[in-house]
Amino acid sequence: MALTSGLSGAYLGGKINLLAHQNQCNQNTKQYLLLPKINQVCQVLVTPNAVWQGSTTGLWMGTILGAFVGGLATRHPPDEDISSDAVKDKDQE
Repeated sequence: MALTSGLSGAYLGGKINLLAHQNQCNQNTKQYLLLPKINQVCQVLVTPNAVWQGSTTGLWMGTILGAFVGGLATRHPPDEDISSDAVKDKDQE
């Protein structure tokens, strides 16, 4: 559960961070209209770092949250009122 969640988080984190960095390239390169293809150059330069940062963050968050949810899903429910059973046993003696 934790591994699947971690890998999903890494993929989604990488995609989200990449889109955020590419959007930042689009906004920052509007002032350089005289230079052709500057937007593509910016996106090529920011892509590896953006994917690395997003994937690492997503992997950590996904793994931690997946382990937490997996722990909750496999937790044994508490026994029926244990204290009342102990009282009943004492009363029968």
